[in-house]
Amino acid sequence: MRAEVLKGHLDALLLATLQGGPRHGYAIKEALRAGSSGRFDLPTGTVYPALHRLERAGLIAGSWSTVNGRRRRSYELTPAGRRALGEERSSWQEFSAAVTALLGEAPWPAQA
Repeated sequence: MRAEVLKGHLDALLLATLQGGPRHGYAIKEALRAGSSGRFDLPTGTVYPALHRLERAGLIAGSWSTVNGRRRRSYELTPAGRRALGEERSSWQEFSAAVTALLGEAPWPAQA
């Protein structure tokens, strides 16, 4: 899938991967890939800057931990992030219904 398709939706997708609880950066990247059946196999250079942007915006909170001698940063939704995810979902449902109505198989109404 082309990267342009994700433009404007990446933040919502990242927030959605954190709805079930905290994840470290690589697990977020893998959740996007697995949840999309491999269609969203994004490079780390796309995912990590977006996570940092969401953290600066107060939508996610990051914390460091050490696992098997390696430091890793895990992220979780903040209350503001949960609200933003709800708003993004509502917006997406409205947008996707409109696009489906226009691009669906049914013929368009006749032009006047």
